[in-house]
Amino acid sequence: MVQYCGMFGGTEIILIVVAIALLFGAKKIPELARGLGKGVREFKSATEESDLANDLKDVASEMNEVKKDVEKLNPKKAFKIENPLRTKEE
Repeated sequence: MVQYCGMFGGTEIILIVVAIALLFGAKKIPELARGLGKGVREFKSATEESDLANDLKDVASEMNEVKKDVEKLNPKKAFKIENPLRTKEE
């Protein structure tokens, strides 16, 4: 029998949910979910506000500007150079 590493099937997920319900009880699960949601929200807002994210956006915009400049300087586009070995009938 081949086992898949890291893959959860439907049965495993159901067993995990049942185990959590038995351990924490039905009243505690919504509180845990709210706490987890708040933590995820705070983490997301902290990463969006970080200096690294702003720096990455700045670098991406500068790279786009450089790319446009390089395309302007491309001699094939500037002079519309075609393959001299081709005949016009092709």
